[in-house]
Amino acid sequence: MSAVQTRYPEAAIEADKDVPIIRITRDFRGTPAQLMKAHTDPELFIRWVGPNAITSRIIDWDVRDGGSWRYVSEHDVQEFGFRGCFHTVSDDKVVQTFTFEGMPDQVALETLWFEDLGDGTTRLHAQSLCDSFEARDGWLASGMEVGVNEGYDALEKLLASGGF
Repeated sequence: MSAVQTRYPEAAIEADKDVPIIRITRDFRGTPAQLMKAHTDPELFIRWVGPNAITSRIIDWDVRDGGSWRYVSEHDVQEFGFRGCFHTVSDDKVVQTFTFEGMPDQVALETLWFEDLGDGTTRLHAQSLCDSFEARDGWLASGMEVGVNEGYDALEKLLASGGF
């Protein structure tokens, strides 16, 4: 008898107790290539990045090893900037830094990869290594799960619409 594999229709967001890291896991109906494109193509990325209450625009998007990125989100006339550098961009993995410009001294190292589950479903794995436990816990307390879940729901709809 084979083991039943856990499915993640919503993002599982977990904090490691020993390392200041956040791990996110979520399943999507789509291929690893589609998910990679949704994370690296600025026109697609801006269509799904959450939360729903914001509008965002790309300022800089140079997807390559050593490239940089920046986008600005607006909510209730306030702007919030996010930026980073792409360290590694391959067919199935992205390693980048992530900085919320409102807290420029807190830089996270993010790794994103996609696992083909073989049934038209792909598992997204993401991890963010923060500077400290305090910074990590601040992210978790910020309500980040709303943006993650609303954004990934929008990504699921984009995949279902064939908007690629």
